[in-house]
Amino acid sequence: METEKHISSDVAFSPSVKEIQTRKGSRRSYARVEERGGWATAITPDLKDFIEKQISIFMATANRECQPYIQHRGGPPGFLRVLDETTLGFADYIGNRQYITQGNLADNDKAQLFLIDYGSRSRVKIWGTARVVEDDPALLDELMPKGYQARPEQVILFHVEAWDANCPQHIPLRFEADEVLKAIESRDSRIKELEAEIATLKSAASSGVR
Repeated sequence: METEKHISSDVAFSPSVKEIQTRKGSRRSYARVEERGGWATAITPDLKDFIEKQISIFMATANRECQPYIQHRGGPPGFLRVLDETTLGFADYIGNRQYITQGNLADNDKAQLFLIDYGSRSRVKIWGTARVVEDDPALLDELMPKGYQARPEQVILFHVEAWDANCPQHIPLRFEADEVLKAIESRDSRIKELEAEIATLKSAASSGVR
């Protein structure tokens, strides 16, 4: 019989996990988190802002035999949308048409989202359930990023049960190519401005203007 969940972090801290935490000495600190109610279960404004800046996410599912599968999804900022304080959604584009995630969700609706931002060295884990919506063109149109070059096929809705933000330890510092390009363009523009100022000052100096 499935163990009843009493606190939100039990979605990850099973009895076996708690036994290992006890054996390895970390149970006390996590017990204090549980005393405060466990992990957050609703999307906060800060989390919403983080989610809707992401351009690359990972979604984990498992099939009937508990075989896990991780799928990458990407798009422009905002492609993963916060619909309400416990619901996320995104347009699922036509790809290689293996439909592993959809098949897994048909057998087992448990899912997890893993979001990582290398520029800010931040990561968020979101546990919950997910389902595929195939017959709602209005919702698909709402969630499809405008002007994005992809063919939308269906929608995936994710119901949030709990989420937790990790520390930045061991996350490499990386920047997106577009961000680096913008920084270089800004630098080059400033260099040109300074070079023009220097040229003006040199011209004035050579003509004896004080």
